[in-house]
Amino acid sequence: MSDQTAPLPAPEPEGDGTEGSGRRANRGVWIRAFIYVIGFHLFAGFVMLLFYVGNHRH
Repeated sequence: MSDQTAPLPAPEPEGDGTEGSGRRANRGVWIRAFIYVIGFHLFAGFVMLLFYVGNHRH
């Protein structure tokens, strides 16, 4: 039997100062997702308005 144990993997650094890493990137992803959701709802509302106006034109 050996007294040696396998070395533990090094922990991932949360942010190394580069763009696209750490908490700042996670926050950016949430902001971008929020903007996309709002944009999609505005676009869907506009399409629904077009259908509503088109249905009541005749």
